[in-house]
Amino acid sequence: MKLKNLLMVVIAVVVVLLLGSTIYTVHETQRAIVLRFGELARSDIQPGIHWKIPFADEVRKFDGRVLTVQVPVQRYLTVQQDPLRVNSFAKWRIADVGQFYIRNAGDAERASSRLEERVSEGLRNEISRRTQHDVISGERDQLMADLTAQLNEVMTEEMGVEVIDVRVKQIDLPTEVEEAVFQRMNSDREIKANEERAAGEELAIGRRANADREVTVIQAEAYRDAEEIRGDGDARAANIYAEAFNQDPEFYTFYRLVTAYPKVFKDKDDVFVLDPESAFFRYMHSPEKP
Repeated sequence: MKLKNLLMVVIAVVVVLLLGSTIYTVHETQRAIVLRFGELARSDIQPGIHWKIPFADEVRKFDGRVLTVQVPVQRYLTVQQDPLRVNSFAKWRIADVGQFYIRNAGDAERASSRLEERVSEGLRNEISRRTQHDVISGERDQLMADLTAQLNEVMTEEMGVEVIDVRVKQIDLPTEVEEAVFQRMNSDREIKANEERAAGEELAIGRRANADREVTVIQAEAYRDAEEIRGDGDARAANIYAEAFNQDPEFYTFYRLVTAYPKVFKDKDDVFVLDPESAFFRYMHSPEKP
């Protein structure tokens, strides 16, 4: 009985070992291939539980997530021979796991190193065709897009990896040229500021001239209207005076002389030489008795 139990235990252990060497699991974050006697038998195995031939098949698993390659700071020259210090990185992942294994023997470090060299070479080519302004701001996004597309095509064919993105983290000027560049930038900004000021002053002069012209026109029109109104008033006043004079000429003459006396004799120091019999004093004589 004991021998039978021992055989059952041995058989169970053998079954477990066989199952362990027959069943394998591929996780969502992994890419896997199967080698049969060292030769590639199956590639691009989907995540899940799979079977293999014991002792004949070997499963190789690789990281299927997006990986990052940090490119050390490199010195590049623009089309104007301006030096730039560029710090960049690239994002990549395995696209064809079979080709990745064949080209790199499944060595991710080797693929990263190769991609690092390609990124550095691609940046050198792209920057050498552009000015400093284009690299820093003008065409920076286009530069990254072009470089990503080029590297993706080359690395997919050579290494079986997909280049998802290439980005520049930082662009610096070498210490020896920073001061000269800053001075040139200040000069450019000063020229631009002077141009803007000149344009603004020209616009201000034009607007002031238009405003002065409008003021002159408005004042002339107001003076014209005032003179017309004043003339109409003087004419109406003259008509009223004429009508009043025609109604009683004697009273009108008396009223004019009476109102003139205070104005004429306003200052006590004034001296007038007049004929007492003149018309100016006609109403100051005593009336004759009947």
